[in-house]
Amino acid sequence: MALPAQKQTATEALLSSLHLPEAGCTRAAREAALARLREMGVPGRRDEYWKYTQPDSLITPDAPRAATFEAGEPMMFDAVDRLKIVFVDGVFDPEASDPLELEGVQIERIEDICCKDIHWAKDLYGVLEARGHTPVPRPLAALNTAFAADGVAIHVTGTPSKPISLIYQHASETSDAILHHVIRVESGAVVTVLENGPAASRFNKCMEIDIADGGTLHHVRAQGRDHERRAVTHMFTRLGEGSVYKSFTLTVNGVLTRNEQVVELTGDDAVAHVAGACVGDGDFLHDDTVFITHDAVGCESRQVFKKVLRNGATGVFQGKILVKPGAQKTDGYQISQSLLLDDDSQFLAKPELEIYADDVACSHGSTSGAIDETALFYLRSRGVPLKEATDLLTLAFLAEAVDEVEDKSLAEDIVSRLEGWLARRS
Repeated sequence: MALPAQKQTATEALLSSLHLPEAGCTRAAREAALARLREMGVPGRRDEYWKYTQPDSLITPDAPRAATFEAGEPMMFDAVDRLKIVFVDGVFDPEASDPLELEGVQIERIEDICCKDIHWAKDLYGVLEARGHTPVPRPLAALNTAFAADGVAIHVTGTPSKPISLIYQHASETSDAILHHVIRVESGAVVTVLENGPAASRFNKCMEIDIADGGTLHHVRAQGRDHERRAVTHMFTRLGEGSVYKSFTLTVNGVLTRNEQVVELTGDDAVAHVAGACVGDGDFLHDDTVFITHDAVGCESRQVFKKVLRNGATGVFQGKILVKPGAQKTDGYQISQSLLLDDDSQFLAKPELEIYADDVACSHGSTSGAIDETALFYLRSRGVPLKEATDLLTLAFLAEAVDEVEDKSLAEDIVSRLEGWLARRS
């Protein structure tokens, strides 16, 4: 089926500004992704899963300008002992990074594995992204697979002694970064992956995660600091039997952020938790789009998303749980809530359940509202000043999402950043 003329024109305009990197063992995956992109076309507001979010600034040939963040508050996770892998405007910075050496894990740059005809990442690069287009097209993920010039391949065979930290620094006001990471967690291995930093004026990141039977991956991400940045991210995760995947994202600031999570539970008794806490102010749009597929017996999934919005900010949540035939004993839970601190902000939600098995426990809910006046009165009546009372209730509202972070020191860092955001508000 031919693309509409407007979408065809926009797609070709974007592609004319890009060039496929030297491919090596990823060449076939890149060419297939480019073919998928040409077939789908770039996203537009008439696409079902883009009707709440205007994608224009994500698909222009040139990235919109974005001022860089001036030094002030320390970067997230600075107090954590971690292996640091630094990218500046989407380019690996070996001087700022630690040596890519850690027990129980092998780390290589995507650029380096492209020179090898045989590599484990060849069987993963672009594979989960390609699977993730069914039933919903994700053209900006295909764009990433085709054109990403940098990123890392992480092969976890044991339990590293410290987290692997991907740090994204923004130095140029016109930078346009495309990064692609692949992670393979072997049976019985346990790893924590951290991500933080604004990355670029415009950032397109894709991460493909394959967790073998009995493997565990904890993912904690912080998106913040630069207010004018634009970002679209995709995480594609496949879970084997008895495996665990837990992902949490904190988002503060940014003109436009769209985070997509596509999770497949393909092995019995797998567990997937995806959570996010977002605080936005003014010219701010934050979109969480999540698709979790249960395709095995006895699996558990959680989606917990909380957004605090003020001064005309917009929050979007699109979350789906799909339970395939035979996926009995499924336990699926989804909650999306917003706290609107004024009458100008808005929250747009589209929760979905699609179930083809009869022995399941699935639920979803979505709410939007202001500060609880009864709770506020209770605190005020006991001498708590209005601003402090409001901040306490706001943190309590976000707590369910933050509680999904298992490492308490990381959770405390996240809460301190939320407290800082509240302290700065007028």
